Amino acid sequence: MRIIRGKKAMVTGAASGIGRAIALELAKEGADLFLVDIKADALAAAAHEARGLGVKVATAVADLADPSQISGTVEQLRNSWKRLNILVNNAGTTYYGQTHLMTGDQWHRIMAVNLMAPIQLVHELLPMLLAAEDAHILNVSSIFGLVTWRKTTAYQTSKFGLVGFTNALRAEYSGENFGVTALCPGFVRSSLLEDCETDKADRTVKVPAWICATPERTAVKAVRAIRNNKGLVLVTPAAHFYWRLMRFSPALVDWLTREGWRRRGKAAVPSHIETSDNQGPPTSRAAEQIRGSLRG
Repeated sequence: MRIIRGKKAMVTGAASGIGRAIALELAKEGADLFLVDIKADALAAAAHEARGLGVKVATAVADLADPSQISGTVEQLRNSWKRLNILVNNAGTTYYGQTHLMTGDQWHRIMAVNLMAPIQLVHELLPMLLAAEDAHILNVSSIFGLVTWRKTTAYQTSKFGLVGFTNALRAEYSGENFGVTALCPGFVRSSLLEDCETDKADRTVKVPAWICATPERTAVKAVRAIRNNKGLVLVTPAAHFYWRLMRFSPALVDWLTREGWRRRGKAAVPSHIETSDNQGPPTSRAAEQIRGSLRG
């Protein structure tokens, strides 16, 4: 999709973070927007900012964990527009902590918002996208949809599924006038980390600033991927490094994610992500930094 100006784009999770940044980046390129989020006030603020860039903006407040609200949002879009060129599935939620302490509702919500909502939106909107002269689907996954980590099992399950779904769509539909992208950022400074649920009331998730990308930088890469029909896009050097380490040395990653932390003992589980001086087998400096900074 070389020309974005004049296109119609739907963005979920558009009230903050990556979704808001992608929406504004698309607005800068001249795309009209249909923005979706559960947070009404923040969504209205994002829409106001986008309109200031000279594009038309419609909004829908919806809880994407509810299939009926998804269908209602799709119907609202169809009533507002006769076509759709770009679908950005960005809305997401997460949980950090021991998997066996998660409730059934927490599991269900993560899977519903992160995976089932994009699947339903694509299924219901695919006819509109295929009817457009030029169209693109961008699914915002995560580096943790490509590699593993600890204490994010439900989130990783949903994101691995989203990458697989995206790859299947790309194999079936991607061509000269139809693109499909899996965007896999590393850590991004956004409300996803700030608002995530944990297994302890006093647990907070803290990630070093040096390892994080900004939502704006992530949005630039997202729009570039839409322009160039990139199948897979990673964001941040740490994400690139960890993905390549997983591909070329899976045994080392297996050690890092299991034995490297078990040496601390069950009684030494920290209350938040923090750095540590624990040493494991020889690794590169980057591997040591990632292991130390993301230990949890």
